[in-house]
Amino acid sequence: MSQTVEPSMESSATTQEAGPGEFSLSEARSIVGDFFTPNPWIYWTDFLLSWTIGVAAFTLVEFPQNLIADPAWHWPLRIVCFVVSSLLYYRCALFIHELIHIRAGEFTVFRIVWNLLCGIPFLVPTFVYYTHIDHHRRKHYGTKEDGEYIPLARLPAWQIVFYLSQVLVIPILAIVRFGVLTPLTWFSPRLRVWVHQHASSMIMDPTYIRPLPTLRTRRIMKLQEFGCFVWIWFLGLRMTTSFGLVFDEPMPLTFLLHAYLTGVFIVAINNVRTLGAHRWTNDGTQMTFVEQMLDSVDFPKNPFSGELWAPVGLRYHALHHIFPTMPYHALPTAHRRLMRDLPADSPYRKCSANSLIGVLATLWRTARANSQK
Repeated sequence: MSQTVEPSMESSATTQEAGPGEFSLSEARSIVGDFFTPNPWIYWTDFLLSWTIGVAAFTLVEFPQNLIADPAWHWPLRIVCFVVSSLLYYRCALFIHELIHIRAGEFTVFRIVWNLLCGIPFLVPTFVYYTHIDHHRRKHYGTKEDGEYIPLARLPAWQIVFYLSQVLVIPILAIVRFGVLTPLTWFSPRLRVWVHQHASSMIMDPTYIRPLPTLRTRRIMKLQEFGCFVWIWFLGLRMTTSFGLVFDEPMPLTFLLHAYLTGVFIVAINNVRTLGAHRWTNDGTQMTFVEQMLDSVDFPKNPFSGELWAPVGLRYHALHHIFPTMPYHALPTAHRRLMRDLPADSPYRKCSANSLIGVLATLWRTARANSQK
């Protein structure tokens, strides 16, 4: 279940001595050159602790009596546990972003465990995010080859509303993709190609067409798809049968609503986070390295709340686009080091924003202005 795509190299920027107002990648790398080694202990501890507490909180939503006997406290406990479990599941899911950027052949056991505990049960196995690498290629960023980019700052405001409204159907589409379409692709090569190109990627742009995979990638995809298919049908059978002596009784129907609302919560907060990750100003043409950097946003303030809506390093999105292979746990320190040592007029300093609300408000005002043209 390991990924087969190679991680992207840092986009090329000027490597000579930077002049006034310019950005030198070599200078930035010399400042943070000791922050590129991922610490497996941090990855394992963070993921397994988040997953364990998330599962416990998710279970208490279904069975609050396991913690508190008084029925008067059951609904308040359910609400708190729902938020806690959803945020922790969200954090677990976003480790997929790290796995895509860690070189193939590394963290192999972690990749397998992540897929078994999170990727397959959440219907986001690692192969659906392989296309993220194109988002970091200099010639692809912000163009038609980048499925994770829509020029929302240049489009009418209803496009933002439409993007956010998809959160209601994405969990259902994921079930259809892996529970219905997957077995059909075993018998129809034509459908297999269509599903791969149009229904196998975590993207923003619904018109994006995914390139066909290599033979090795196709084998990994089939294995992960099969795992998702088995998981969906296992849960379906658990809703109707107790499996004899294995379980006492079928799962309650409320589990479906709970799982759906959890999926909506996770997709919704991730979509809002995505809206704040960039300025979305590109017109579809190739951008320079500095233009891409300035089109991305860091949120260094409010680390506690920031880790809730942009966990696993994603609140440092501009820094991540400069150094995609830098591990998430090093980003806060690396950002502080760059802000301390880069020239006062470095373009990187313009990438920081005070708050997510401020960035979203600017995007909305710009889009509203487009709507009135």
